[in-house]
Amino acid sequence: MVFVCYKKITDNKIRRYNVKSLESVTLGICARNGQIIPNNLPFSLALITRHLTIGVRFVFMTKKLLVATRNSGKVREFSRMLSGMPFEVVGLSDLGIDTEVEETGATFEENAVIKARTYAEVSGELTLADDSGLVVDALDGEPGVLSARYGGGDLNDEDRVQLVLEKMKHLPGWKRTARFVAVLALVGDEVPGGIVTSEGVLEGAIIHQPLGENGFGYDPVFWLASYAKTTAQLTGPEKDMISHRGAALRGLVGTLESLN
Repeated sequence: MVFVCYKKITDNKIRRYNVKSLESVTLGICARNGQIIPNNLPFSLALITRHLTIGVRFVFMTKKLLVATRNSGKVREFSRMLSGMPFEVVGLSDLGIDTEVEETGATFEENAVIKARTYAEVSGELTLADDSGLVVDALDGEPGVLSARYGGGDLNDEDRVQLVLEKMKHLPGWKRTARFVAVLALVGDEVPGGIVTSEGVLEGAIIHQPLGENGFGYDPVFWLASYAKTTAQLTGPEKDMISHRGAALRGLVGTLESLN
């Protein structure tokens, strides 16, 4: 991250950019004469603050955050939701990680933890893993933790949507209640206790045919009565405000902010 200073820096502005200590920080300074003080050297703010005037630039190192998925839609979603934080959001494909994790957990949380721990160990990066899915009341909770694999590995997203619709084709609207559930697990050496989890839920219903072209997975059939739209008809920012993943991520904001 590059911060251009237009006036003498105050303590508040420094805190805004997540510098942990007001006594000793790690930063890079490009002085007005072009001389560069390299990153990774500690400096006392008491010594340098009085020298920070117009034209001075702070260069903060960006921390990688691995989102443990190959689903490009999820990577884009997390990248968008984390756009205000100093993380470089990358997916498994971006780091060339081809390790496959068997999701043997019986719950969303168990699977999220399995993935986060495995990929954090493989990558050595701060890792965020989610396990999420559709829970349909009339189908006794299916697809549930099998949402991404519902009906077998040969089916794609559209096939799985059609499978759900076929199983529910005779059900009236009032029996079509459902919810999206997401559990996020954040794993890293600097994370308190090594791991923290957060859950988000979005209530809705399953309509009779797909509507909308945004989103992915079961979004085209997940109906939100308050919006009179499916989640596939929402814009990205609209979805972020209410989505199950957005709600789960907001539960981790405090932890993420503490890591910078």
